[in-house]
Amino acid sequence: MRVSVIGASTPTESGTETARDVGRLLAQRGHTVVCGGLGGVMDAVCEGASQAGGHTIGVLPGEDRTAANEYVDTAIATGLGHARNALVVLNGDAVIAVEGSGGTLSEVGFAAVYDRPIAGIGAPDAPHVEAVDAPADAVEYVEENA
Repeated sequence: MRVSVIGASTPTESGTETARDVGRLLAQRGHTVVCGGLGGVMDAVCEGASQAGGHTIGVLPGEDRTAANEYVDTAIATGLGHARNALVVLNGDAVIAVEGSGGTLSEVGFAAVYDRPIAGIGAPDAPHVEAVDAPADAVEYVEENA
């Protein structure tokens, strides 16, 4: 399964570690990580997945594939800016949100429109988001609901 991981571009230290753990767990369970491909939660989730031997896909806002963080295996340049958020969600079967604000909320909105299950860890409170406490809870939620 592909899981889109969304979240803060400048996460807290705890959020960074949470995102790494999410990536690690997803990879260990055989899932592919899809994200926006840049920094913050996106970098941390890709790092965790890479450390566990997983595959990562970064859907970038710009035109330059080399702008992806070092842990992205497959970079997709879109040239769409924030409009690429819909593509991040569409390329996953489920969504996990770690912290975040406006950009994360737009992706949560797309996830609701496209009927993707959404688990949130410290994510903005929004309809359709199942608040969970830990990375394992988030992974289990999306596995059971995708």
